[in-house]
Amino acid sequence: MEKTTHLHFYFHDILSGTHPTAVKIAGAGDDKAAGGFGSTFMIDDPLTEGPEPRSKLVGKARGLYAVASQSSLPELLMVINYEFVEGIYNGSSVSILGGNPVFADVREMPIIGGSGLFRMARGYALAHTVRFDAQTGDATVEYNVYIVHS
Repeated sequence: MEKTTHLHFYFHDILSGTHPTAVKIAGAGDDKAAGGFGSTFMIDDPLTEGPEPRSKLVGKARGLYAVASQSSLPELLMVINYEFVEGIYNGSSVSILGGNPVFADVREMPIIGGSGLFRMARGYALAHTVRFDAQTGDATVEYNVYIVHS
């Protein structure tokens, strides 16, 4: 029997400081925070219960994203596993593969699979940026994730 699970958490993407959670691994230009077409970033971002970076850790977002649009409104291609480390979802994950038009208020991305309790998952993730620092590229994004699984 299939179930639908709703998860709510915050994604912290930090490009600045001495311990960034996102690093540029490919792309044009020398600026590490530059986000031009083709720029690709590897991430190991914390997922937290609340919007503050020091709130309770519930998981990690691991994977990569790349600037996949040449227009003036950037769109990221997200290839990310959301791996959970808390409660009954500890050890389970969902995988997202899709476009993220970062300047839209709410963005929808597809869930294409999962592991553990979320094996054979499908669904969608809604992302809403709650904090963005244009100088550093650091961002906090609120996620509401709806997962259909067995």
